[in-house]
Amino acid sequence: MTRNDELRLKEYLAEKRALVDAALDALLPGEELYPPVIFQAARYSLMAGGKRLRPILCLAAAEAVGGKAEAVMTAACALELIHTYSLIHDDLPAMDDDDYRRGNPTSHKVFGEAIAILAGDALLTEAFHLLTRRDSLPDVPPERLLDVTREVSEAAGWFGMVAGQVLDVRSEGQTVDLETLQQIHRLKTGAMIRVSLRTGAILSNAPSAALDALTDYGRQIGLAFQIADDILNVEGDRILLGKGTGSDAARGKVTFPALLGIEASRSRAEELISEAMASLSLFDERAAPLRWIARYILERKS
Repeated sequence: MTRNDELRLKEYLAEKRALVDAALDALLPGEELYPPVIFQAARYSLMAGGKRLRPILCLAAAEAVGGKAEAVMTAACALELIHTYSLIHDDLPAMDDDDYRRGNPTSHKVFGEAIAILAGDALLTEAFHLLTRRDSLPDVPPERLLDVTREVSEAAGWFGMVAGQVLDVRSEGQTVDLETLQQIHRLKTGAMIRVSLRTGAILSNAPSAALDALTDYGRQIGLAFQIADDILNVEGDRILLGKGTGSDAARGKVTFPALLGIEASRSRAEELISEAMASLSLFDERAAPLRWIARYILERKS
């Protein structure tokens, strides 16, 4: 990535992150509602920062096919609610038992396990409420909203993210081959990344060729993102990451570095990003942010 592209990406991500944060703040119920603790817990995790990668991919996909980011913003926010719910549950003692997320104590450390579970449940449920709000997506035909809702539920559920999490939990301390490892992460991480792109494209009435290309792009960057995450867990900066490092090895988790080594893992991620870039060949400059994001996934430090 050139220096100019780095600057343009930084500006793009900052702009879109600010828009997503403002929309999330407006869409989420206030902390004064009853019972306040559930709204406080939900806001605590949702508004704690983060890259907002999934909603930004949704917005960028919409723009790449000629749509408008603001027209799909509510759907983009729904994707971030689902992602945040998954992080809350992933951090629980029964799962990864993490103490910090985004530089702050995890939800269960602040509110207790019961409220953390319920906050995750509430965010997941609210996501589908947002996806079906006709007032927030007034220009989208109902059948298109139904298609997107079905796709998001599949990506988040037992054929997607949940399936990947189950396989990940069951594989701890076990010998796992490369095919199984890739399947875990194409489901656990990749499914929601793919559907984020598809959501923005479908809601913007993308032609089938563009939708197929974005799906392929999402498939490649989703796996590359997880490889980069695994590498950062080994050699990343704990302060930049906002969470501990070395936790994967401590829990006996199967990871790309553990299976392939750091350099081979990095090479595999580079191959995936090259394939992702090739998938965008039919798009014009409106897809430039997606090209920048692909390189960012490979080069990120947090």
